[in-house]
Amino acid sequence: MMPKMSGFEMVKAIRQSDSQTPILFLTAKTTVDDVVTGFNLGANDYLKKPFAIPELVVRMKALLGRKTGPAKDNATFTLGDFLFNPETALLLHSTSGESTILPRREADILQRLCQHQGEIVPTQNILLDLWGDDDFFNARSLQVLITRLRRVLSRDPRIRIINVRGTGYKLIAE
Repeated sequence: MMPKMSGFEMVKAIRQSDSQTPILFLTAKTTVDDVVTGFNLGANDYLKKPFAIPELVVRMKALLGRKTGPAKDNATFTLGDFLFNPETALLLHSTSGESTILPRREADILQRLCQHQGEIVPTQNILLDLWGDDDFFNARSLQVLITRLRRVLSRDPRIRIINVRGTGYKLIAE
C-alpha cells in the first residue's frame, strides 16, 4: 500500500534506531492480526480507516503530549483479550478490534497493576506516586478509578482487579 516498503517494514526499521518517536498507524489493514503486529513492531497507536477526524486529533495529541526525556518502557501488556499500551493509554480489545483511550490517571493505575500482575500493589504507593498525597479524598478517587477500570475490563471475565482490604489492589489475568 506504501511504495517500496510496507508500513510494518518501515516501523521495524525506525525502531532499530529510534525508540522515542511516536508512531501512529493510519491504515486500511483492519484485522486483529494486523493491529497486534503493528503494536508488536513498536507502534504507539493504530487507527483504522475509516476514522473520524476528532479521533485522529485526540490520538495525535495523546502521542505528542508525551513528556520528553529518557526512553520509557514501551511495553505493550497483554491482558486476556486486551492489549494495553501505557504510553498512549490505548486499551484494545483484540477479539472485537474495539479500542478505548483511557484517561491518563486510569492508564497510570493500570500500568502499575500490569507491571506487578499477580502481586499486591499497595494503595499508599499508588496514591503517593499519582497524587502525591494519600489522604481520604484521593483514596476515594482511586476507588472510583478502579471501578471504572473494572467496568472497561469486564468484557473478559478472566481479568479481575481484586481489592486486598487494607493493603492494595491485585491484577489477575488468567
